[in-house]
Amino acid sequence: MTCATHTLEDVPASPPPLAPALIDWFGAHARDLPWRRPDYGAWGVLVSEFMLQQTPVNRVIPRLAQWLERWPTPAALAAAAPADAVRQWANLGYPRRALWLHRAAVEITDRHGGVVPREVADLLALTGIGDYTARAVAVFAYGDRHPVVDTNTRRVIARAIGGTAHPGPPHRRDLQAMSELLPLDDHDAARFNAAAMELGALVCTARAPRCDACPVADRCAWRAAGYPDTGDTRRRQAAYEGSDRQTRGAILAVLRERTEIPEDEVIADWPDRAQRDRAIDSLIVDGLVEAIEGTLRLPHGDRAAR
Repeated sequence: MTCATHTLEDVPASPPPLAPALIDWFGAHARDLPWRRPDYGAWGVLVSEFMLQQTPVNRVIPRLAQWLERWPTPAALAAAAPADAVRQWANLGYPRRALWLHRAAVEITDRHGGVVPREVADLLALTGIGDYTARAVAVFAYGDRHPVVDTNTRRVIARAIGGTAHPGPPHRRDLQAMSELLPLDDHDAARFNAAAMELGALVCTARAPRCDACPVADRCAWRAAGYPDTGDTRRRQAAYEGSDRQTRGAILAVLRERTEIPEDEVIADWPDRAQRDRAIDSLIVDGLVEAIEGTLRLPHGDRAAR
């Protein structure tokens, strides 16, 4: 059987209902994750969303607990030095997220009295927060009705509704696609958002979907079409080994252990000197490192904090 190629934007006006079956499945199969607990609070949800970007859940959970124990409120983090945030971030990867989270904490403290805002527009105005994170906080912390679309959600919609093996590149129309599937009730909409993400993470995976365990297999357009290979236009992440990202990580690992260090001594034995120097320059530009009279250190000043 063949199937016409669709994009995620080609969601039909009246797609088959997915919400009831997915919500029931989620109630029985959802993982017990800390940020899903009702008393976790908006700050905990916000921090978890920063950490979960491109980082596996099992690596996030222990770091998240340590972070919230040290900084249980935005004001507590805002009062700390940016260097402390970068150091506490440790090996979670993409350390600019630590700086962005610190800046967001300062903004929450200054603009919102230390309370994570509820409105999507206010959340989007914070440093480091985009469409996904803003709506995730509004939905999962405050229970409001908005579409929340991550990579897993996009894959579920692409297969179940669009009939494609993989979603296309991210697009703002993805929010409309999810909006058309949301139940009208706020609570059910929040559960459906979480359920679609969970289904994509556990069952409707990119490489080995477990269709036998899928609660919406009987209404999946991709399955009905015989699982056609419709191509994969997702951007591939460059290899970490030997990359500038690896070099930057090695530099930050050294600086987390020492207050200041002469620039010439930072990973002095790195095999590619030009790459090392380029990585140092990029870290300075990003505000993750400060250069002071021939020494390097993690950020302390207002430049990094604000």
